[in-house]
Amino acid sequence: MIDFIIVGNGLAGISFAEIALQNNKAVFVFDNNSQPSSRVAGGLYNPVVLKRFSEVWKAKEQIDFAFPLYHDMQSKLNVVFDFELPILRKLYSAEEQNNWFQAADKPNLAPFLDAKLITSSYNNIASPFHYGKVNHTGYLEISTLIEAYTKYLQGLNCFSNEGFNYDEIEFLEDGIQYKNIKAKHIIFAEGFGLHANPYFNDLPLDGTKGELLIIKAPNLDLDVVIKSSVFILPIGNDLYKVGATYDWKDKTNTPTEEGKQELIEKLSELISCDFEIVKHFAGVRPTVKDRRPLVGTHPTHSQLHVLNGLGTRGVMLGPYLANQLFQHIENDIPLEKEIDIIRCYKKNRN
Repeated sequence: MIDFIIVGNGLAGISFAEIALQNNKAVFVFDNNSQPSSRVAGGLYNPVVLKRFSEVWKAKEQIDFAFPLYHDMQSKLNVVFDFELPILRKLYSAEEQNNWFQAADKPNLAPFLDAKLITSSYNNIASPFHYGKVNHTGYLEISTLIEAYTKYLQGLNCFSNEGFNYDEIEFLEDGIQYKNIKAKHIIFAEGFGLHANPYFNDLPLDGTKGELLIIKAPNLDLDVVIKSSVFILPIGNDLYKVGATYDWKDKTNTPTEEGKQELIEKLSELISCDFEIVKHFAGVRPTVKDRRPLVGTHPTHSQLHVLNGLGTRGVMLGPYLANQLFQHIENDIPLEKEIDIIRCYKKNRN
């Protein structure tokens, strides 16, 4: 009998698998690449909500746990997927400058917001009110991580690209039987695919479609991320990721002309040089209406667990939440109330 079947090999599933393996647990991972949100995500990590200059929930704790884990994986997999890069928030008025200074003065935000404005000028970007710099930022090449981790799991003979069939779960006294695998627990880390899961599809997982572009802009010459109504992320060779849109109605992974035009318009307001669109892609982020993740154990089947709802902040949240769930299962440590799915079942009963 193994310890964990994990369904989903995005940021959440990989984080849980790695924590389990580091604790000498046996895992088996299923992923048929039907939910590409991790692969197509911008991959940015940033501890501050830059619309309102407020701290991301548990930002310090997330950073302190996530990046040692990522760096362990980089060493083990012999790949580099974490790239530290400053994020500069373009400021649009003297009022925004004042708001920035006030936020940077708050004890919880001081480690993350630079108190001095960045007055550097960048080719083809007008910025009369300058930029605010965010610390502890960068991006993950998530597709590089997923490909390397998949190969690693295949090397351990504990990965399948088959779709997971919920009808084949048999409940045993001490775990479950799934086809020819016996396991103590199943972790469902399926992203938006949770809607097809009969055990957890009553949870309030919404989905927010995001579209991104990769552009080629030789006259931009950026070595930082610029954040405005869109972000511009340099990825080398005059290529930049530009994103992202937010569509709460369309739940498909198909890029749209409307999404493309929205990104082009916002980008054209920000930069004054020509650019060529190299790629256009889309995915549905697993978001939750109360903006908190969905983590915990099924109310009836104690062998089944969910790790979902990472939304737009999966890079920082994935490892932190995976560790919370692992400690909850293995050491009976209570989950934080904000993330525990018990909150959803309580609401349903009320």
